[in-house]
Parts: sequence; structure tokens; C-alpha cells
Amino acid sequence: MRVASLEAFLVPPRWLFLKMTTDDGLVGWGEPIVEGHAETVRAAIEEAKEYVVGRDPDDIEDIWQTLYRGRFYRGGPVLMSAIAGIDQALWDIKGKRYNLPVYQLMGGRVRERVRVYAWIGGDRPADVGQAARARVAEGYRAVKMNATDELHYIDGPAKVDAVIERVASVREAVGRTCGIAVDFHGRVHKAMAKVLARELEPYDLLFIEEPVLPEHDEALREIVRHTTIPIATGERRYSRWDFRPVLQAGYVDIIQPDLSHAGGISEVRKIAAMAESYDVAVAPHCPLGPIALAACLQVDAVTPNVFIQEQSLGIHYNQGNDLLDYLMTRTVFRMDDGFLAIPDGPGLGIEINEDYVREQAQIGHRWRNPVWRNADGTVAEW
Repeated sequence: MRVASLEAFLVPPRWLFLKMTTDDGLVGWGEPIVEGHAETVRAAIEEAKEYVVGRDPDDIEDIWQTLYRGRFYRGGPVLMSAIAGIDQALWDIKGKRYNLPVYQLMGGRVRERVRVYAWIGGDRPADVGQAARARVAEGYRAVKMNATDELHYIDGPAKVDAVIERVASVREAVGRTCGIAVDFHGRVHKAMAKVLARELEPYDLLFIEEPVLPEHDEALREIVRHTTIPIATGERRYSRWDFRPVLQAGYVDIIQPDLSHAGGISEVRKIAAMAESYDVAVAPHCPLGPIALAACLQVDAVTPNVFIQEQSLGIHYNQGNDLLDYLMTRTVFRMDDGFLAIPDGPGLGIEINEDYVREQAQIGHRWRNPVWRNADGTVAEW
């Protein structure tokens, strides 16, 4: 058996799907996407084809090593996302070839289900108390929200008060049985992150996410002095080498590698094992599509230090299409009391509706994140 072809599909709302086909007709799917740079990643897939087509798809690790080490320039969101999608598709084919879920090929599962959380409030968080109640009614037992809208390097107390009021409204709405995570989204600079971390202390949060941008890791040393809330980061780190310094520094409690950005199933499993050696939890990042979520769940199944999984059902980005739209069986992501079951079908455990993918690829997308500005006209972090 040999890899015969790779085909990429730009599909709404903001995703890129990869179909890998072998010479005897087996098909594997991956999701190589950098949100806002889908065409760039598609070009990277085209460049990677010559290293993949003609290979035995069983040789997943050697193909990964060839794609990473066999080319002089490496790392970063685009190249690692291309590798991630290829890696996911290879694992999907391997599982289908041997009629096993991917988790069985990685040693067998340590859990039957994984806790998940749902997004509330959108980019500019509003009506979060009501939204949290609705999510709990849907069966979720944890929610996540953005903390702020634009925030300058130093900003006024009114913006801090607004964050606290929103978080307080969520806690009041859901009580103490529902977890609450607050995503700073890299929008918050060091000085304001210290203030917010201290002020959020009474609300018993699951975690604060990306309190500062990853290029300012040294600031975490100060932020952790102002709170006992667990600190999470990692969606903008793309390999075990990117995660190593932050783990060694000891300031992070949760890492959030993205299965579509950080080298796929093969690499994220290694990242998670490295985190386990530092007594750090894993909460895979996944505001993406069904293939990315299926890949996450396979890794979740074999990773003891995973404690919660992000997923994008009903997320504010999913305008027009949601992840179930692309599946032949919409019940594969079965949630019960805040947990998703691990799919146990062959490969990634999902069946993609290829006809619908091709139909939607005719529409495509040109998703871009907004460019925000502060009141003085300077560009603000989104």
C-alpha cells in the first residue's frame, strides 16, 4: 500500500480539510488549518506532497521526521499545521487498515470519556450569565469565555470592573457545580494581567488562559505571584521544543497544544508525555472542525494528564456551518453530563460526508480575525 494522493478542501466556516488516498482506495482525513491563513497552509500541503506520495502510510513516524527534519526550515504555525493534517490522515488510514481506533494503535485507552467545555459570550463577551445557563441546560458542566475586549498596556478600572462583573454573573448563574475558564487571549499585557489575575481570585476559576502572549513568557513569573488560579497556555506553540522552556520554567499548570497546529497526533502525544513528567495537565486546544476534534479525542483516550477538552459546537466562529454538518453520523460526538465519549470506530472514529465537503468547498471561505484598535488608534491585540 502506498499514498497515492493528497487533496485539500477550503470549507466554511473557516476550515481546511485534507483527504489522503492510498493506491488501494483507503481514505484518511486530516485538518491542517491556521485560522486566517488557510490558503497559505494549503500551499504548504502542496509543497509537502513529494515527501508523502509514494510512501507506505504505515511509516507515520518516519514520514513525520522527514517532513520536519528533512527540510532545512522548520517549525512555526504554517509548516507544523501542514504536518499536523498529514499526520492525522496517516493515523486515520492506519486505523482503517487494521480496523482499529487510533487509540488502540497507541497502547489502548486510559479513559472511556473526556470532560468538555463550551464557549460563551463571543469575541466581545456579553450576556454571559444567560449564555452559561443555556450551556448548562444543554448538558455542559464547564464553560469558557473571553475576558476582555480591547485592553491597552495600562488601562482604567472600569474595564477591570467589567471583567469581574461578567465573571461574577456567570458564577451566579451556574453555581459551583459548573467550571468556568477565562481566556485572556493574549489581549492583556503584563501589568493588567497581574491586576485581573488578582481580582478574579474569588471566583474559583478552572484556569486563566494565555494571560500574556507567548513571546512574553517571562511575565508569567510575576503573574503567578498574584493568583492561585491555574495558568494555561499553549495554543500558539507548535512543537515539543516550543513547550519545553515553559514547562522547565514551572509557571504553567495546564498546556493547550492544538492537534491541528502542533504537529498532529504524533507530536502532541509526545508533548503531553513531556508535560506529565512536569506534573502539568493537558487541555487540548480545538475551536475547529470535526476532524480536529476526532484527533483530539483519540489522544485524550491514551493521555492520563488530559483533564478537559475544548470543542467548537455552537462556538461564535461557526457561522453558517457547524462541525456536525460534515459528518455522516451526527451522533458520533455523544455528550452525557458534560463528557464526550471516545469514538471507537476505525481510525479517527468518524465518517466524513465527502459529497458535502466538495459542495461546500465550492463556496470556500476567506475568514480573517478582526483588527482591533484602542481608543487612541493603536492596534490592539485580538
